Amino acid sequence: MSSESQGRLKTLRRLWGFLRPHRFGFFLSTAAFLCASLTEPLVPAILSQALDGLAKNSGGSNALNFQILGINLQGSLGFLPIWILPAALVIVFVVRGGCLFLGSYLLSWAGTRTVLGLRKALIHSVIRADASLYSNLNPGIAITQVVTHPQVLTTMLGGAITTILRDGTTVLAMLAYLFYLNWHLTLLALIILPLMAMSIKLIHVRAQTIGTQAYRDELSLITSVDDITRAWRVVRTFDAGDWERKRFDSAGEALQRTMLKSAAASALMSPVSQVIASFGLSGILGMALMQAQSGNTTPGEFTAFILAMLNLLSSVRRLTDVSQPIVNGLITARGCFQLMDTPPEPDSGTLTLEQCQGNLALEQVCVTYPQSDTAALRDLSLSVHAGETVALVGSSGAGKTSVVSALLGFVTPEKGLITLDGIDIQSLRKASLRKQFAVVSQDIVLFDGTLGDNVAYAQVKNTARLEHCLRAANLWNYVAAQPLGLDTMVGTNGSKLSGGQRQRLAIARALYKEAPIWIFDEATSALDTESERAVQQAIEEWQGRKTLILIAHRLSTVVNADRIYVMSEGRVVEAGKHSELIALGGVYHAMIKAQAT
Repeated sequence: MSSESQGRLKTLRRLWGFLRPHRFGFFLSTAAFLCASLTEPLVPAILSQALDGLAKNSGGSNALNFQILGINLQGSLGFLPIWILPAALVIVFVVRGGCLFLGSYLLSWAGTRTVLGLRKALIHSVIRADASLYSNLNPGIAITQVVTHPQVLTTMLGGAITTILRDGTTVLAMLAYLFYLNWHLTLLALIILPLMAMSIKLIHVRAQTIGTQAYRDELSLITSVDDITRAWRVVRTFDAGDWERKRFDSAGEALQRTMLKSAAASALMSPVSQVIASFGLSGILGMALMQAQSGNTTPGEFTAFILAMLNLLSSVRRLTDVSQPIVNGLITARGCFQLMDTPPEPDSGTLTLEQCQGNLALEQVCVTYPQSDTAALRDLSLSVHAGETVALVGSSGAGKTSVVSALLGFVTPEKGLITLDGIDIQSLRKASLRKQFAVVSQDIVLFDGTLGDNVAYAQVKNTARLEHCLRAANLWNYVAAQPLGLDTMVGTNGSKLSGGQRQRLAIARALYKEAPIWIFDEATSALDTESERAVQQAIEEWQGRKTLILIAHRLSTVVNADRIYVMSEGRVVEAGKHSELIALGGVYHAMIKAQAT
């Protein structure tokens, strides 16, 4: 078995793992389709016996003798009304239609439950994934793979399964009926099946290659749309609309060409199979006519055989069309499973810390990000005592934010030790470690919900606490002025708020968490002077009660810190109070002078 075939089987086994909990509906669906297929031979059988019965009755007899699949139905014209056969046909089609509906409904029930299971597994993988995933995964592609692709692949595979169950069982029923009618002609019909299988296999190989490329082209197009919608301000500021349009057009045209090739490969399967089938059908028709002329076949049997053969070929033709959806569905499923197989964030810690005091220490810590030749932190050593306010300052790229990432366990130092209350943070469970921190980052992230929901994110809402935190963040006046108050919607990522309001809302969210250690990473970067002063006053109010770590380019916000660490190229180059560093006349003094001019 080729590696490609092994890969498809592995993908199918994984998909079955998601369908297995709902297999009851799947098996009932199979039974319903089988029942529908068993009614298929009844139609040509009824018509056959009707024709033969009418032919016999034309000789003057007042008795009709009907034999349906070997069952004799005999009676006189007085006891067997003429409408019995039309009524029988109606009953057959009603039963068949009911079974087909039940089969389709139950299969859809199992399919939608499978989609839900896939989506849950995918979002679980995204949530628990290592931080490296988020530096490589485009948000638009993530949305498509989690939300759209499970539905797409189950729709394609579900349609193919429906065809296989409906037409596959019909083929089996018709073959059995054809053997019952005339096994010689049926064996002749079977000769064409291997030829059809060989031609379909050749087309299938090309369809799979094109389908893989189409999947990649689709993701490229999604990336283009995500970039345009996410960075529309940058696009318009740089007057890059035409450039982005050309980029989108190029990706769209590539996808269109690939989809056209895929459609051509798919469309080729049906005519090829029909042409091959026509040769077999012609041979069968010729032999059947010769048998009819020699008197070995009645007109009714001949009609029944041809109708059954046409029904069989029609079902076989539809079965040949399921190849492309299966190929595309498995390709899409493989992409979903690749995301699902993303390595989870390593969490080797075993200890749980309910509430820390707030003592932090970094000793000779070295951090180098993947695919980077330069260390972000180099033998960094610093300490923060419980209740202290410590500031990290320095130029961009000095390593300030890397310190925060290391403290929160988003990156693992390849060298050195980080302790919290004397405990190595590597021995703490990640959830327990991060519970001790509340962070306001320079990259503001808000959720599409209400003001109150954003402040009390993932916690129980308390109106009094919400108001206290919003007042401390200098945002309560705005909230109180809104008709809906705390229930005011903020829009996607706070799109209905100004930059300063978004920043203050993020600050209020951090305050609501009531963690023992608060980190403000450029928290006042988007605030006006008045709002910055309000936050500064609040920081001063919390000094001594919380461990505060301030990261700032605006040095006016750190002058009252208990200790200031000046960083450069991942190291601490100066440390001390504001007055001490000014007296030192070094890097910090130069930074103060530069901002004063």
